[in-house]
Amino acid sequence: MTETSIEIRDLGRMSYVDAYDVQLETHERVRVGGAHTVLLVEHDPVITVTRRAEGSGHVLADEAQLGTMGIEVQMTNRGGDVTYHGPGQLVVYPILRLSELRLNTGRYMDLLEQVIIDTVAAFGVKANRREKCTGVWVDVAGRPHKLAAMGVRVKRTVTLHGFAINVTTDMTHFETIVPCGLAERGVTSLRELLGDETPSMQRVKDAVVAQLRGHVMSAQRNTIEC
Repeated sequence: MTETSIEIRDLGRMSYVDAYDVQLETHERVRVGGAHTVLLVEHDPVITVTRRAEGSGHVLADEAQLGTMGIEVQMTNRGGDVTYHGPGQLVVYPILRLSELRLNTGRYMDLLEQVIIDTVAAFGVKANRREKCTGVWVDVAGRPHKLAAMGVRVKRTVTLHGFAINVTTDMTHFETIVPCGLAERGVTSLRELLGDETPSMQRVKDAVVAQLRGHVMSAQRNTIEC
């Protein structure tokens, strides 16, 4: 079987709004037959809030506090609730034609979670899923902490948005929100878990890309064989 071609674009550091414009341009190109594309980016500090009625209420800091910290607030049309993006966090936006890959939204979300789990396992971190809690989690002192957040949208069978892995993120910025609306759970990063053994951002990028390519190919192969 011919391997699915996936183009990788590293956007470096970019504002959420500018990166969303790149997503939309890429989405249209992929929709009409262009190569599947994965965008990698680190955002300027930003809180993204979905259109859920309770979403804005999960932003704890006021406008003055956020301004002092240099954090923007932007509305988003992805799934999920409220989250934070910033430097030291790897944000991954796969723009893929799900119909061509024989994936529905549920299987696609499962695939992304497994990509993250396998990525961090390569650095010695044991992560897991939690029922009814989207994202990837680790246990810290007997309490679940979110290591990677997820939120996607599928438009005309092509994906938008994706996931974010906390690598060396400033975790104090998460104190400005109730992450994903889950007040009883914590948030962590690879740096908090690994200390001096924390991989570089480039190593995490390389691992994510390898896992994405492998899992997309595997999903396509398994579906065809069935």
